[in-house]
Amino acid sequence: MTSPDQEEIDRFRKKVWAFYREKGRHDLPWRSTTNPYRILVSEVMLQQTQVSRCLVKYPEFIGAYPDFSSLAGAPLADLLRVWQGMGYNRRAIALKKTAEMIMTCYNGDLPGEDAELRSLPGIGKATAASIAAFAFNLPVVFIETNIRRVFIHCFFPGELCVPDREILPLVSATLDHEKPREWYYALMDLGAALGKKIRNPNRRSAHYHVQTRFEGSRRQVRGKILALLTASVTLTFGDIARMTGEDPEIVHSLILALQKEGFLVTEGHSVRIR
Repeated sequence: MTSPDQEEIDRFRKKVWAFYREKGRHDLPWRSTTNPYRILVSEVMLQQTQVSRCLVKYPEFIGAYPDFSSLAGAPLADLLRVWQGMGYNRRAIALKKTAEMIMTCYNGDLPGEDAELRSLPGIGKATAASIAAFAFNLPVVFIETNIRRVFIHCFFPGELCVPDREILPLVSATLDHEKPREWYYALMDLGAALGKKIRNPNRRSAHYHVQTRFEGSRRQVRGKILALLTASVTLTFGDIARMTGEDPEIVHSLILALQKEGFLVTEGHSVRIR
């Protein structure tokens, strides 16, 4: 598509800001703070979890681990108990490793530079940019699912297979450099609302894919294994297979994978959280 002129940009901005003023999600708890630690936690939680679930777990997590120091020193079993129900448990380990790095390498302060943020465990390009925008109010340019939805809906009507490389210049051109933090909040809120009201525009993204089924998946079995072990000191391989009701060979392979990823320790036939 051709680049929008200033009139189109102004019209788009007015539409986004008007929606945000009237229907924005102003009460989300991670928006009531500019504390970099709390924003980091919220962004990692929101990577692969619905807002409704994060609203339940975020205050519990912050209550248990209010800062980098407390998270860095948390026993892994305790951390996984607090994280339980969020899924994608690798994020919990990544958060703990990040907290350890912040304490040892950055004197307890989250860095704001993109390269430094992206060097932290579990922090990719989009998450680093969102942290820069929300924690430090920097006018960075990035795309996530709700932002993508807004731009496809507003600038690519009827087009199929829209790549992010065509969306990014529009994100840059329309960015409010004076209030990037609120601007991205507004975009995300409009995108979330669009996802509920119309057929998901992200289906027209070149990067769209259907999420794999959780029920009956190996990911679900991994979660069962970790849930059992966070509630027990140690269990045997046989105990875990029996208590999960899963195929012993699958359980064995998943335990070894979880051990390799840093979740578990095996000692003979016994298994425990690291």
